[in-house]
Amino acid sequence: MKSPDNNTSGDVQAVSAWHRSAVATALVGAVFSVIVLALIVGNYIRGRVHETRWEKKLENLRIEISNQPDDEQALLEEIRRLDLEFRRAMFRVLDFSRTGSYLLLASLSVFVIGIKWAGTFKEKMPAPQPQQGAASEQIRQAMLARWSVAAALGLAGAVMLFLAIGPRIDFRATDAAADSYPTPEKISRNWHRFRGPEGAGISADVNMPESWDGKSGKGILWKTKVPVAGHNSPVVWGDRLFLSGGDPNRLNVFCFDALSGELLWTGDVKRAPLKPNEEPVEVMEDTGWAAPTVTTDGKRVFAIFVTGDLACFDFSGRSFWSKNLGTPDNVYGYASSLEMYRNLLLIQYDQGDTESEKSKLIALDGFSGRVVWQAKRPVANSWSTPIVARTDSGPQIITAADPWVIAYEPNSGAEIWRAECLAGDVAPTPIYANGLTFVIEPYSKTVAIRTDGKGDVTKTHIAWSLDEPAPDICSPIGNGEFVFILNSDGLALCFKAADGEKLWEEDIGEGRDSFLASPSLVGDKLYLLTEKGIMIIAEVLPKYNELARCELGEECCASPAFVDGRIYIRGVENLYCIGKEETTQEP
Repeated sequence: MKSPDNNTSGDVQAVSAWHRSAVATALVGAVFSVIVLALIVGNYIRGRVHETRWEKKLENLRIEISNQPDDEQALLEEIRRLDLEFRRAMFRVLDFSRTGSYLLLASLSVFVIGIKWAGTFKEKMPAPQPQQGAASEQIRQAMLARWSVAAALGLAGAVMLFLAIGPRIDFRATDAAADSYPTPEKISRNWHRFRGPEGAGISADVNMPESWDGKSGKGILWKTKVPVAGHNSPVVWGDRLFLSGGDPNRLNVFCFDALSGELLWTGDVKRAPLKPNEEPVEVMEDTGWAAPTVTTDGKRVFAIFVTGDLACFDFSGRSFWSKNLGTPDNVYGYASSLEMYRNLLLIQYDQGDTESEKSKLIALDGFSGRVVWQAKRPVANSWSTPIVARTDSGPQIITAADPWVIAYEPNSGAEIWRAECLAGDVAPTPIYANGLTFVIEPYSKTVAIRTDGKGDVTKTHIAWSLDEPAPDICSPIGNGEFVFILNSDGLALCFKAADGEKLWEEDIGEGRDSFLASPSLVGDKLYLLTEKGIMIIAEVLPKYNELARCELGEECCASPAFVDGRIYIRGVENLYCIGKEETTQEP
């Protein structure tokens, strides 16, 4: 039998071995964590350097487009190739960061567990006989333990900081999925932005209801309360409907089930804090906190508010990214809606006056929120929304503001043409049809511009300009043969699209109704929504012929959405879905 002293010695040796192993494990975890963190930081810096180089190359290509117009197509192809190359490189950087974050989390866990075990085995070791300097040794080990824990917390904090300042990316998406965007055919079947595809206000589906009554409920498929007020219009993609709302306390994005009206989720948008000496944004009641209409690419939804706060959510309500563009210097409050082109989110951010040089058109990568390009605009603040027109010369971003109508190349932001023909507070959005873009100068005139020009086309490409009463809010609508405009007081006018000949003028408001919603076109019928919530339906003819008036029973400011045999109307307080009787019988 072994003596007690021998047993104690064996126990001490066993525990000491476990203690040394735990300390070694903690040391390995700490060293590995430092290495992984260094690689993550290096990868992040490499991505930033790559982005800076890419932006410099893009700027040089834009300059070349201006200097070498004959080589424009080749240069645009180079821009597209460069953009694709950059996006793939950035996805590799982001994927490395994701993998590194997981490895760092695992190594930190090993480190912390090792420290914990080392402390446990230290406590189990039999107390040795008092020796000289034992107290100082205990103090040294205690200090070492505290420094180890502090180092672990520091590394964890660095990881959290890195993840916080980086873009919120859905890493489940593959490179191919991230590069994809909806086809024009898919866009035409949905209502992805203010006034639908190309901002034209034209429904691809002509099988729309022509009779309903909000008081009796006839034709009303569902009615849902909107939690927070806003003047923006419904956006619909598939079975999802999106709105935004805001007040002094909150900014929100709402997703509804388009078939049932159920509120599926609410996205909270955090307001950016004011910068030093920055004045709070002044919000007019007529504009409100959420006047701009959201847009979607079929996978994500994007919203901007009067404060300049911009946010992106996926269809499940998860926040992708958010940023603030700076409080806009806008007389009545920022109200321009958003537009999409392929993977790009387009923002017409007009501010100040023509001399302040504050206005710009911004293109962000929808996946990451990164600025792809931005173009300075020599215009005053406006409330108009950009459109992407599919012209015979190629796609063009067409914008309207005081004093210029300007067209841009969507991939690079290079200016294609401009025409000086507007003045005042421009709010109506342009439309495009059959080679012409139609723009409105509030109260004064309607202008048609040919879109096949280059440079300043003021003297060469204005097809016609008609000095007739023109709307200050409602956007025009046209089918290539006719152009219709609707004034806020209810005065409607019809022109020939080719030459501007006035065909008819009608006071459809009858001195009682005003209009804030823009007119819509469904087949050969006009849909005109009054502020009182009465939808006037008229034939598209050289002579005005009213067919019906359908009452909703609630005041309306927003323009309707027309999708899949249903009309979606946002009232002041509620959201409505209107459909035919046979539509209500569908499961």
